[in-house]
Amino acid sequence: MQRCKSVGEAQMTDNPKGEPQYRSAMQFIRQRGIERLGIVTAYNWYADPKRLTFTFARYKFVAKMLEGRENVLECGCGDGFATRIVAQSVKKTTGIDFDPEFIADARERAIVDWPITFAEHDLLDSPYQGSYDGVYALDVLEHIAPEHEDCFIGNMLASLTPQGVVIIGMPSLPSQEYASPLSKEGHQNCKTGPGLRETMERHFHNVFIFSMNDEVVHTGYHMMAHYLFALCCGKKS
Repeated sequence: MQRCKSVGEAQMTDNPKGEPQYRSAMQFIRQRGIERLGIVTAYNWYADPKRLTFTFARYKFVAKMLEGRENVLECGCGDGFATRIVAQSVKKTTGIDFDPEFIADARERAIVDWPITFAEHDLLDSPYQGSYDGVYALDVLEHIAPEHEDCFIGNMLASLTPQGVVIIGMPSLPSQEYASPLSKEGHQNCKTGPGLRETMERHFHNVFIFSMNDEVVHTGYHMMAHYLFALCCGKKS
């Protein structure tokens, strides 16, 4: 039986069996090398790969909501691997975390084509320098003790412009019954939808709650949501 050749196969001298649409990717990787995952990202890829799809979907939601913003701050960026998703939609991005090992890892993987600033800082101690028209924290507030959450949020807001937007993302309280030990480790402050709204309304005039299940963001019943977003604007003085 005669075999049908793929388009352009005869011209691909470096990989005669490859398809032409992959040549640029292969050439790029040969020149630069493979991108390395971050500390937590690499562990999740090993332990529970589907978690990465949830993480990327959460960051994509933030990217869409903050699209076009001038200067955005991520609070609790961890290894900073997914921060690039938001950086793709805004003009300038900074990621901060209190863990020096995470920040060192993020800086080590930084490249000129994605000029994201990473800095070590603990928002429970003080606000971060600068002025930002977008601030977000994903999978952070549930790790903050309830008695310290207003301090944490207040220090986030200290860097927010009057017209700025804040996005908080966290696992819902009802979901914790079904969460894996890895997913809920360190959680001490998960909330229901109304609970998250109440918390954020202490600091903002406008709070919009979204539910999320797996990769899907919606406005459905909060008690059936695995994850919650609070989109907040109009900060109170």
